[in-house]
Amino acid sequence: MVEISERQEDMPDLAIGKLLKIAVEDKSVISLGPGEPDFPAHPQIVEFTKKFAGVASHYSPVTGRAELKEQIVKKVRKLNKIHTTTRNVFVSCGSQEAMTLATACTMDVNDQAIVPNPSFMAYIPMFEMFSTTPYLLPVSPENNFEFDIDQLQKSITNKTKVIMINTPANPTGAVWRKSTLKAIADIAVDKNLLVFSDEAYEDIIYDREKHISFASIKGAENNAVSFFSFSKSYAMCGYRIGYAIGPEKLIKEMGEAHIYSTICAPTLSQMVATEALKMDRTYIKYMVNEYNRRRKMLYRRLVELGFKVNKPKGAFYAFPSIKKFSNDSKQFAKDLLLKAKVAVIPGVDFGPNGEGFVRMSYATDYDLIEEAMNRVSKFLKKYYRNY
Repeated sequence: MVEISERQEDMPDLAIGKLLKIAVEDKSVISLGPGEPDFPAHPQIVEFTKKFAGVASHYSPVTGRAELKEQIVKKVRKLNKIHTTTRNVFVSCGSQEAMTLATACTMDVNDQAIVPNPSFMAYIPMFEMFSTTPYLLPVSPENNFEFDIDQLQKSITNKTKVIMINTPANPTGAVWRKSTLKAIADIAVDKNLLVFSDEAYEDIIYDREKHISFASIKGAENNAVSFFSFSKSYAMCGYRIGYAIGPEKLIKEMGEAHIYSTICAPTLSQMVATEALKMDRTYIKYMVNEYNRRRKMLYRRLVELGFKVNKPKGAFYAFPSIKKFSNDSKQFAKDLLLKAKVAVIPGVDFGPNGEGFVRMSYATDYDLIEEAMNRVSKFLKKYYRNY
């Protein structure tokens, strides 16, 4: 009989997997659950894939192919205002692998990482996997789902090694303000802490908001480890390609650790990603414009239905409060799925402070979102007296 480790047994039992399984199997369900673009990769990317498929059968260098790292340096200098070199670039199997290896290379047992609560569901298990301690610092809609700087200061102990941030944010749709990032940078420099900055949704921004890369904050360069992905901006989720920018010593150690995990990011994906960075950004703008059209409609409908919700400023998620209707986000999401055939993700999956919310993705066809909201309206009228 196989015995499962206590570590794995203690991993959170997320509702998302069960809900999305039902959503996939039942074709009558409209899913507002996806965390990936519903757009295909650009036709040029498909052509690059065909072109390189026959010559991509060998391993690549552990920290990434030279030509891709050179394009990444050009990109982050121009678009992210991060002045770096190829020695500071690590190419990975998606940005999540880079975060995992960065954690392995910087944190020891019982070290502490401060994590927004709620936040992307993979952060907490990632730190716990290495027997480090995630400290869940609440973020609230009243403060744009950003850290309260006074609370952040009070949360730091002699065990704190990492501050985790994510902007634009999953699941809240928040874009963190420069003033907040500067305050975090001051703390990180003063306390000699690393800031893990997840910027997977960097290009998906609305209402003239501006994404600020943490590593572009003056003086914070040596305290920043920035994580980027091709999954969202280029609709290349299945290619599993991302990268990190960080201190040279850490990047070198992540390369050493890479040998014991996946060895290298897929060679084919690296070759395609190199060419993707050379393309103009018209397709990215097209996707963002369409997300924006859906965002406006979803936000309007949520407000009309009586949900309290911050208007998303980035990414492709709305995070409405359901406290008017229920204090159990798992049950609310289950009822909505079974009775209205609409799949959403319970907020508690993103941390305890996510209870009382649900995540709705608008990486879904406009007409389907509209029909989903019609179903939500009927569901609320039928099952909630206080509606």
